[in-house]
Amino acid sequence: MEISVESLETPALTKARLADLLFEQIGLNKRESKDMVDAFFDLIADSLVNGTDVKISSFGNFQIRSKAPRPGRNPRTGEAIPIESRRVVTFHASHKLKELIQDERSVQ
Repeated sequence: MEISVESLETPALTKARLADLLFEQIGLNKRESKDMVDAFFDLIADSLVNGTDVKISSFGNFQIRSKAPRPGRNPRTGEAIPIESRRVVTFHASHKLKELIQDERSVQ
């Protein structure tokens, strides 16, 4: 089953638009579509919050990375300020996704 997103009116694919696509192309009702999209993103977010990497086959990997504290600078005043340690999410696209993007770019 292939879901088409050709008719996007905005440059961003939003959660609301994903729910609409599920409604239009798969036949779920609007409430089920919204709940499914929300559950999908909640599952990803919960996994990342718990420190578990998320791997989506043929799409890419979301990983949590711990960054050490470091000195920083206020760009407006030039004042030195400490930047605390933190956890950040990184995304690495799969080879298949990278190939699709490159193939699409060469067509345009």
